[in-house]
Amino acid sequence: MRVKKKGSTGSATNYISRTKALKKLQLSLKDFRRLCILKGIHPHEPLHKKKVNKGSHENKVWYYIKDIHFLTQEPIINKLREYKIFLRKLNHFKAKQEDDKVKKLYENQQEISLDRIVKERYPTFGSALRDLDDALCMAFLFATFPRTKYLRSNVITECKRLSTEFLHYVIESHSLTNVFVSIKGIYYQAMVGGEKVTWIVPHERGLGHITDVDFSVMATFAEFYVSMLGFVNYKLYQTLGLYYPPRIETGTVQEEQQQQQSDEEKEKVYSLCRPIARSRQQEQDEEMEMFEDGDNELAEKLKEAKKLKTLFQGCNFFVNRECPKEALALIVRNCGGKVTWEGAPFELPASSITHHIIDRPVANFDLNRVYIQPQWVFDCLNARRKLPTQQYLPGQELPPHFSPFIKEKPGDYVPIERIEELRSLGKDTAAIEPERAPTTSATKKPKMAQEEKKGNVGGNGQNAQEKRAKGDQQKGRRKKDTRIDDQEET
Repeated sequence: MRVKKKGSTGSATNYISRTKALKKLQLSLKDFRRLCILKGIHPHEPLHKKKVNKGSHENKVWYYIKDIHFLTQEPIINKLREYKIFLRKLNHFKAKQEDDKVKKLYENQQEISLDRIVKERYPTFGSALRDLDDALCMAFLFATFPRTKYLRSNVITECKRLSTEFLHYVIESHSLTNVFVSIKGIYYQAMVGGEKVTWIVPHERGLGHITDVDFSVMATFAEFYVSMLGFVNYKLYQTLGLYYPPRIETGTVQEEQQQQQSDEEKEKVYSLCRPIARSRQQEQDEEMEMFEDGDNELAEKLKEAKKLKTLFQGCNFFVNRECPKEALALIVRNCGGKVTWEGAPFELPASSITHHIIDRPVANFDLNRVYIQPQWVFDCLNARRKLPTQQYLPGQELPPHFSPFIKEKPGDYVPIERIEELRSLGKDTAAIEPERAPTTSATKKPKMAQEEKKGNVGGNGQNAQEKRAKGDQQKGRRKKDTRIDDQEET
């Protein structure tokens, strides 16, 4: 009978350490990490680490051996090796100060295309939408970064362009449902292709020099998500009949088709205050009215979407310079309103402005406008109605801003303001209301009840007199002791 060698069968053959994987693929750790990020391969923790590690307790990073075999056939490995050769030649020509050859090298440089990997990881459009949350968070984050040696300028500009294109789709489709302003940033949630997509946008503030973050790993993720968002945005624009790349609506088809992506046109697109042109008109209103007559859950969702679409219809907003313009423009235009600000590419007549969003004391009042703080716009979207503006006037103490992503359950702590807000929306709050404590007149303290049973409380005051007498005797003894001590000292 042949004796099996230890570690040749079972779970030990399913895993491979990272050092062995690097030797097998003949890659450096940096290239191996980049390849795993692009292909979506991550390490795994074995259930029986001692068996896999052949009896050793040494900490190692383990991968599935089938994943490493899969990477050996990846054509992008050759591209990574060619890039190393390119860097070696570049350093050689720079050392010899041969500028012509350096320029020629840059012209003949081949960029790594990730389109094939995107189609491989997301074979259907629905699978790409389910993984859209991380891609949007990364794109909006990189759009706010400054240029460094780890962050190339083309990645930052691509993230800014793709994130703006997605916001235009959200505005044109009226798919934004919830917003929450937190310390980290502004959380958004939208229904895209039947999927709930949630992402966060950082606040508009300058970033200092950051040293405790590995930007090379984040840049690899951003590079992949840029390719993915290009496919997703194109498909989303095609479903609504919009031009891609987006073009500003001018009223005439010929001007829209002949538009060029100049710096002025890009600024108009990035501002989010101008509507974009359509290549064909969508006819969805008739289909929506067919479902609105029913009493099912789908009919309620369609009614809610139609209500959100016309929430700010007929309202013209002017945003002051200290307020977040991009967030307010997204919400206002998503709900059917119009927005402008000082220096905006789309200006509204001063007489037509109905709401003035301001976050500082007002110097000059215009009686034809309603002055409000920015939180009013966010709370109106979450409440699905126009809230009274008395609590949101400039200088007023604002009401609490609650998260729309949390559903109240019986037994949880719910603030009184949130309960009142739910009551105003017509919802039943009996299950989440706190239990009322019994009043002091109805119940007495347990100590008082025990004393009543013993008969010590009432007209009889002997207990109190005895306590006073004992206290007086103790005080007298203390005085005598102090006098005796004084006499002995003298």
